[in-house]
Amino acid sequence: MQFTPEHEQIRDTVRKFVANEINPHTREWEKAGIFPAHQLFKKMGDLGLLGIKYPTEFGGMGLDFSYSMVMAEALGDCNVGGVPMAIGVQTDMCTPALARFGSDELRREFLAPSIAGDLVGCIGVSEVTGGSDVAALKTTAKKDGGDYVINGSKMWITNGMQADWCCLLANTSEGPVHSNKSLIMVPLDAPGVTRQKIEKIGMHSSDTAQLFFDNVRVPQRNLIGQEGAGFMFQMLQFQEERLYGAASSLQSLDNLIDQTIEYTRQRHTFGQPLLNNQVVHFRLAELRTEVEALRALTYRAVESYVAGKDVTKLASMAKLKAGRLSREVADSCLQYWGGMGFTADNPISQAYRDSRLISIGGGADEIMLGIICKLEGTLPGKKR
Repeated sequence: MQFTPEHEQIRDTVRKFVANEINPHTREWEKAGIFPAHQLFKKMGDLGLLGIKYPTEFGGMGLDFSYSMVMAEALGDCNVGGVPMAIGVQTDMCTPALARFGSDELRREFLAPSIAGDLVGCIGVSEVTGGSDVAALKTTAKKDGGDYVINGSKMWITNGMQADWCCLLANTSEGPVHSNKSLIMVPLDAPGVTRQKIEKIGMHSSDTAQLFFDNVRVPQRNLIGQEGAGFMFQMLQFQEERLYGAASSLQSLDNLIDQTIEYTRQRHTFGQPLLNNQVVHFRLAELRTEVEALRALTYRAVESYVAGKDVTKLASMAKLKAGRLSREVADSCLQYWGGMGFTADNPISQAYRDSRLISIGGGADEIMLGIICKLEGTLPGKKR
């Protein structure tokens, strides 16, 4: 990719923001199990970082996705995974369909204040019985007068305890599962909405919730685009989510390798630096090569996406590789840190805990493999 001065300016701004506004507080946020999303997002909104790819008339910069990718990659300097993930939900997971297909009224009500950092959003797709099987969701939104009446629940919702609104995928008819769903903007202060925090093994600084909807009424004007197009809209949102996930892992992986090189250079065993052992420096060289391969794949996918091409396969590949490589790098590096790698406040153990989610969230590895096989023409048909 050819990076412009504007790309580099965004990269520099994000890195400075991470150094000054995020990393000094992450230990506190990890212990609290939450970070102050409204406070942090407002600071990002003031810098224009929450609407890089969105229309200028709603407060965005009007740039293409490559600039968002640069921000995602720079957020890899965060020393925890939860905060970049939560930021990505705001910028690349719960807002793309709203920005592309939402009415001007909806965009003024929800998108503009989210770009400004005045509102925090979340995406409501996964359910206890559904997970990565989006077509199997059970939440319903039935018409009653001028409203939708929503019943059901959503699981594993990032930003869920703090979010002001949810981009909710629900069944709005009894038709085929791929054409009976709609995306609806749901204010989370509406009567009938309740939340329950979920404790996790990693990503502690990012709050995660189960959301419950009990006869929640929202105006039918809160529908994004046309009724029945929600599954398609969500598949499009997933592409940006998966590209963001791949891009945001790149710098983080490089940092883990850099830190491990420095540690093994300083750490002496049997009269020489640990790094001098061939098994160590060869393995780190191999991992660095894998990161560069992932970077090339991610850049190619983003470049194609910006050019208007269908990147379903490339985005799925990048997301699959990012999840698996993140686990591999964290595990290998932790081994070379020895007992220090098994301590809770070590950067490698932090990555070991946090990175495990990448192979699950936004579509599990197995879902990515299924998509790739389908597009390769190697996926067997369903047995009848």
